[in-house]
Amino acid sequence: MARKMLIDSEIEEGTNFDFDLFVIGAGSGGVRAARFSASFGAKVGVCELPFHPISSETIGGVGGTCVIRGCVPKKILVYGSSFGSDIEDARNYGWGLSEKVDFNWKKLLEKKTNEINRLNGIYKRMLSNAGVKLFEGEGKIVGPNEVEVTQLDGTKLSYSAKHILIATGGRAQVPNIPGQELGITSDEALSLEEFPKRAVILGGGYIAVEFASIWQGMGSTVSLVFRKELPLRGFDDEMRAVVARNLEARGINLHPRTNLTQLIKTEDGIKVITDHGEELVADVVLFATGRAPNTKRLNLEAVGVELDNTGAIKVDEYSRTNIPSIWAVGDVTNRFNLTPVALMEGTCFAKTVFGSQPSKPDYGNIPYAVFSIPPLSVVGLSEEQAIEQANGDLLVFTSSFNPMRNTISGRQEKTVMKLVVDAETDKVLGASMCGPDAPEIMQGIAVALKCGATKAQFDSTVGIHPSAAEEFVTMRSVTRRIAASGKPRTNL
Repeated sequence: MARKMLIDSEIEEGTNFDFDLFVIGAGSGGVRAARFSASFGAKVGVCELPFHPISSETIGGVGGTCVIRGCVPKKILVYGSSFGSDIEDARNYGWGLSEKVDFNWKKLLEKKTNEINRLNGIYKRMLSNAGVKLFEGEGKIVGPNEVEVTQLDGTKLSYSAKHILIATGGRAQVPNIPGQELGITSDEALSLEEFPKRAVILGGGYIAVEFASIWQGMGSTVSLVFRKELPLRGFDDEMRAVVARNLEARGINLHPRTNLTQLIKTEDGIKVITDHGEELVADVVLFATGRAPNTKRLNLEAVGVELDNTGAIKVDEYSRTNIPSIWAVGDVTNRFNLTPVALMEGTCFAKTVFGSQPSKPDYGNIPYAVFSIPPLSVVGLSEEQAIEQANGDLLVFTSSFNPMRNTISGRQEKTVMKLVVDAETDKVLGASMCGPDAPEIMQGIAVALKCGATKAQFDSTVGIHPSAAEEFVTMRSVTRRIAASGKPRTNL
């Protein structure tokens, strides 16, 4: 009875619909919700814009941002970039290599494009195998239970659905400065025809830091411009400082407390003017200044779906909007904008609406990573967050060491690990790592934190030797104790 009240109380009994569920957007969250809903017996339709590596208001592709122009192609480029430093390190391991090693950007780009084409096909097959009907075209909502799909030839199709799910993700934003048309976003950065020998990147978040590492590793001269003292606002301040040191040590030029005011096209490239009066020249200027929910063309206001001041769709804890038949998951809701979170939200939606299992997404202890070189990965609370939320004292354990591989290669780049612990309960509240394989290691640590692991349980775990990961179970000495009345040490 409780489920009926939650799901169907405001949907007229006996109404016949074309679909039990119609999904607008076939990215990670939309595909997951569609497939799982179909597995519960629902008749499901989904629409998505036609495929292209670079998105716009009228092109996209099944698989969405992550698969086509986000996490997956980005990680491929990270792998490609990493071989540069690996080759350097190999010399001290006895590998005789010529002084000049050529890098072929176009070859990597071709391989990357082939892979995202393959994945686009796989996602289409997953929908088909699940019995989901796929429509290629632009979808919008024309009523609480009605969607309209504009096909490639302009033909408009109308379908009724008992439930409508919006999963249209987000889109990259550009700053409103003179010459903004000369800059690009991450979409274009993943598909550049020519490799940029000189790059200026505006932004201090994931995308900015990752592309700085990618392009520098491939041989570009990179300037990273950001407004704060350190990149990666919102992460643990101590780990942010580690990332900044690593970026600089690898040859990336950091411009903290700086913004761009103008771009000017010249014969020598793009002249970039900063708010300090500096002039930089680049072949490419990347705007990595955030993403906005993709809601403008969905006709939501006409139907009465409430949006927040960023354009994100407002939803309750079950991903339901203020219109009982309309739901939303993923970046379009601007909750926790990560692909695995969209997958979780899509799963919970399907269980709630069609699986007789009302399920709320759990946003606690979500692990995530920045694929800089080397990468940063975290789970749980940062030191600053723990201080803000703590009722008692905190214990901070840190370890900084030269990875075993670097002792032979000679690379001066330390791995840093950190645990934040509740002094009274001994519960581990947060973990961070910056160093090789950090995301692979942190996924396992996330399971421990999800289970409520204590520091004593970490300490009693036998390590794998020799490995960097074993350091997480051998940090015995407290680096510092923070009293309950303590404040964050920095606000950078």
